[in-house]
Amino acid sequence: MAKIEEKQESGTSLMFIGLAVWVVMALVLFFLPGGIRLGSQRNFGIVIGVLFLVGLLLLIRGYWLRRNSGEE
Repeated sequence: MAKIEEKQESGTSLMFIGLAVWVVMALVLFFLPGGIRLGSQRNFGIVIGVLFLVGLLLLIRGYWLRRNSGEE
């Protein structure tokens, strides 16, 4: 029983971290207009893309852990 709860908590933590990464991505997106004026929009685009993918992967992994924790 404790192992199932541990997997559920790990999944929830990963999902929370994924959402936190998306919040950071939103902050980068907020500063994007300033980057366009300075001419560094490519760097902002790369950072936004990487943060989006990392957040998505963490959310998927966390959801997968929570979903499969009850099968044992």
